[in-house]
Amino acid sequence: MDTQAVTGPAEPTPSAPSATPTPSGRGSFGPRTAARWLGPFLAVAATLIWSGNFVIARALHDSVAPVQTAFWRWVIALVAVAPFAIKQVWRQRAVIRRHLGFLSLAALLGVTLFNTLIYQAGRTTSATNLALIAATSPIMIVGFGLIGGGERVTKRRAAGLFIALFGVVALVSKASPKVLLSLDFSSGDLWMLVATATFAAYSATLRRKPEGISGLSLLFTTFVIGTAMLLPVYVVSLTVQGGLDPTRGTVGALLYIGVCSSAIAFFTWNKAIELIGATRAGFIYYLQPVFVAIVSYFALGEPTTPIQVLCMGLIITGIALGSRSGAKKPADAAPAADGN
Repeated sequence: MDTQAVTGPAEPTPSAPSATPTPSGRGSFGPRTAARWLGPFLAVAATLIWSGNFVIARALHDSVAPVQTAFWRWVIALVAVAPFAIKQVWRQRAVIRRHLGFLSLAALLGVTLFNTLIYQAGRTTSATNLALIAATSPIMIVGFGLIGGGERVTKRRAAGLFIALFGVVALVSKASPKVLLSLDFSSGDLWMLVATATFAAYSATLRRKPEGISGLSLLFTTFVIGTAMLLPVYVVSLTVQGGLDPTRGTVGALLYIGVCSSAIAFFTWNKAIELIGATRAGFIYYLQPVFVAIVSYFALGEPTTPIQVLCMGLIITGIALGSRSGAKKPADAAPAADGN
């Protein structure tokens, strides 16, 4: 209701600043400003948590079958998310039923396939190769975004994409062509390439998230569907390969990937894509090898060389260049939740 229509026009107050936000959002901390900062922060948080996934994939390759690792990961994630999500899922059950097709596709790509393929890849290839192949993920995300018509790629973003990719390749290869050419590729590398494409497709799919389904409902529902899809394969694995040995190391690793890499990281990644789009979030995914190098330095005492620092600088420069949105372009004037 318009208050002035009842009380009459008020005296003008020229000195009072206008409360109406400018088209660019400057001068106020509104939803677009919050999204501009919160989206990248959430994408960074998810990427940081996921950085431990490659290490665990290699650590468990001899002790736990890939399908069993994935299955228990999602069972643990379901238990972690359920107390927070059940009420929302029940309230939104009608919308969820209407969009079971979308939810099933997201569950297949992000839950059933993606990490199962990583654990399969970790059985026959090195963590270095896993990180190198994962570096192609942002390019694939851009490709799926273009196919879906949801996001555009400017020259600035393309330049940032390849600068960051160059930094990742140089970091993994220690800036030595000889090291890069001497990498021993195996069947695990093919599994990892499929996993990377699956993750890119999952990230692009999230742009189509239906209205009325909250982030927690999306998370819990896809976890349930994806785990159900894994169950028959898990039973076959138990029959053929036997069950896992629940040692302290195995249980600790499963708890990490179940609670942190699944419940927390997937929620923050999904929210980041909702705020800034799959392409810009994909740029931030390039930070993964940087985080791995930092964690290795502090946790394992592995030295950091000047070349590594330079490569990290290239990656961060590429991300900063590629993830910036041009404020003057009409398409960037849309709400941040639309991914621009």
